[in-house]
Amino acid sequence: MDLKETYHTFKESDNFFVSLARDILTVLLAVLIFASFSQLVFGMWTPMVAVESGSMEPHMNIGDIIFIQSIDRTDVITYNEGYNNYTSFDNYGDVILYRPYGQEGVTPIIHRAMYYVEEGETMWEGGPVAPHSGYITKGDNQRTNKYYDQQGQVSYLMPVKEEWIIGIARYRIPYVGYLRLLLPSF
Repeated sequence: MDLKETYHTFKESDNFFVSLARDILTVLLAVLIFASFSQLVFGMWTPMVAVESGSMEPHMNIGDIIFIQSIDRTDVITYNEGYNNYTSFDNYGDVILYRPYGQEGVTPIIHRAMYYVEEGETMWEGGPVAPHSGYITKGDNQRTNKYYDQQGQVSYLMPVKEEWIIGIARYRIPYVGYLRLLLPSF
């Protein structure tokens, strides 16, 4: 049997194991195509995160899937820089995904970059000085996020260093992330 006949047999067979192999190969091919597309467009192999809290409501809700563009592919535009000329997720400036305190293995935070401070500058009016340069961040939810992350428990007194940033939020698919939130993390 030549290659063409083998392919035709594989494609048309009703055998359970051949059908299972065909389905597995189809799924693997789809994953490979998606991962390659993600790497080309977003600069990341896995460019999606599921929103786990209501800190960004009403612009991002629990269970939304957010597509993230790698920080290596873009620059952060803060709320102050974007005021009146650049919006993202219905507000000024970019929403960033970052590792609190730069720690690996902890759930990343997705909040808006409000402004950038240099080392030694006060982090907010009447606030302490920044121990290093970085971004002051805040969730969009006005009820639950009355203060900057650096004033509370999220990133207490630590501006977000550029190397802590994973990427910038670009697109949202509502509610699809609920499935991800139901599955355990590995």
